[in-house]
Amino acid sequence: MKYTRITALAAIGVAATLSLTACGGADSGKDSSSKGSSSSSSSSSNGGSKSKGGSGSGGGSQASNAKAGSGKDTEAEAAGNGATKTGSKVTFCKTENLAIDATDAAPDEESGRINITMINRGSTTCSATGFAGVDIKDADHTSSPIERGQAQPRVTILKPGDAAVFDLAYDIDNTGNSLATPTDILVTPPNETHTVSLKWPAGAGEIKGAYTDVQVYPTHTTK
Repeated sequence: MKYTRITALAAIGVAATLSLTACGGADSGKDSSSKGSSSSSSSSSNGGSKSKGGSGSGGGSQASNAKAGSGKDTEAEAAGNGATKTGSKVTFCKTENLAIDATDAAPDEESGRINITMINRGSTTCSATGFAGVDIKDADHTSSPIERGQAQPRVTILKPGDAAVFDLAYDIDNTGNSLATPTDILVTPPNETHTVSLKWPAGAGEIKGAYTDVQVYPTHTTK
């Protein structure tokens, strides 16, 4: 009888051990599941940061568009300076395509003025905007550069056949003691390097003071 009771108790102990082992196994499964879920969440978070990188590339695209837009500002500025565009090239009137002449246009006996007219004899539209370079040649064969007057250039666009004009202004010396004896006017059109020589207009009033007292003003259209 004692042997039977011991055997029964041993069987109960074994059953209890197996039960505890089964419970521990179930708990381990839960832990593994939690770890798997945590790992999945981490992967999802990393995926989100990749999508931020994609929006950064969109920012680069915007910067590219901004640079492209700045080109339009450059074109507008060129137009504002009186330049015409042929494709991407700016064209200014060339000396060889201009018929240039000088005339006395004094408004009275005190104010001297020489009008210099430039006619576009070329086949294309061009810009004559700005100040022409002017030197006055004296009878002693010296020449003196003329200073610019206080005036802002005006956009001067010439189609074929159109004319632009600019003037030289000075005070007239009516004493008969002027030391200036001008013979020629040397003209270099705006944005050009080639010069033409024009005769000083007959009948123009004598210059009061020195050639440095004569001023040249910017071109403008005659229309």
